[in-house]
Amino acid sequence: MGKAEDFRALHEGEPFVMPNPWDAGSARVLAALGFPALATTSSGFAFTLGRLDGGATLDELVEHVATIDEATPLPVSADIENGYGREPADAATAVTRVAQAGAVGGSIEDWDAENGIYEIGLAAERIAAAHDAAAGLDFPFMLTGRAENHIRGNPNLDDTIARLQAYEQAGADVLYAPGLRTVEEIRAVCEAVSKPVNVLAHPKLTMSEVVAAGAQRISLGGWLAWIAVGAMAEAAERIRDKGDFSVLHAQVRMQEWLG
Repeated sequence: MGKAEDFRALHEGEPFVMPNPWDAGSARVLAALGFPALATTSSGFAFTLGRLDGGATLDELVEHVATIDEATPLPVSADIENGYGREPADAATAVTRVAQAGAVGGSIEDWDAENGIYEIGLAAERIAAAHDAAAGLDFPFMLTGRAENHIRGNPNLDDTIARLQAYEQAGADVLYAPGLRTVEEIRAVCEAVSKPVNVLAHPKLTMSEVVAAGAQRISLGGWLAWIAVGAMAEAAERIRDKGDFSVLHAQVRMQEWLG
């Protein structure tokens, strides 16, 4: 209950960054660095299993959520992907299960690899079912309705806004369209809805620009995981190709972060 209340209060205060750890260690580092809440990343988590994004099962996600939740005292929001099934009941079940594992929030997408982007009516029904499941919990669960258009080959801002408005009406507490890349796009979304908007950070936008456009929450998706993996691979390649061990000089503060 305490984590849930803290998480809801964050959406009523100053805009904040919610980074995405991919394991317990990265969660503890981010908590030690002072971030107020965490979110799982489906792509980063799938990588820890040696798979591509979308490759984890619901059972595996539930176990992962429990691990991240237990690692720190921070609220955790789960990336529930499409709810692990096309039907509204699937989204409801997924919300219930991640909440039982310790998540106090979670996002439901309107896309899957087999069916593509869902028809807006079905997508809204799925959010409504997830909302009903969240309402049946004994703590407030922040449900995020997520429109996938901009990262799934259909960057139609009008359709994205119509979807987010439908998800708001269906009971979503937070609205999210990953892939918005300009201040103008972010502002258009924020002005079209009345619920808090989550924005996926982009290298060409600053925190101040995103906040000025109206966003309440900024998440990082898989970016931190890929920065870490990229640095590891680059160092390993230099060792393999040049026998260069000078890359083995990482500056980490393990006692500070994990002690």
